[in-house]
Amino acid sequence: MTKAELIAAMAAGADITRDQARLALDAFTDTVTGALKKGDDVRIVGFGAFVVVDRKAGVSRNPQTGATISRPASRTARFRLGEGLKSVLNG
Repeated sequence: MTKAELIAAMAAGADITRDQARLALDAFTDTVTGALKKGDDVRIVGFGAFVVVDRKAGVSRNPQTGATISRPASRTARFRLGEGLKSVLNG
């Protein structure tokens, strides 16, 4: 599903205009991004959680050349399924 398809589905499901749905989706993504940037997790009960994960520095290998590359420490985000979504997917 693309962003445009998601906006159309949100607009139809909530009986709002596409512009309102786009604003709502943009507000949601901006809020989640801001919280993750601060290091906070975002939990939506029954759906899942966006969590911040710290990755340690390490050594990687370039698959084309075989050369080793040092990888700096970084932060990333992961999504963990909530029980409600998990049961829908596996039910």
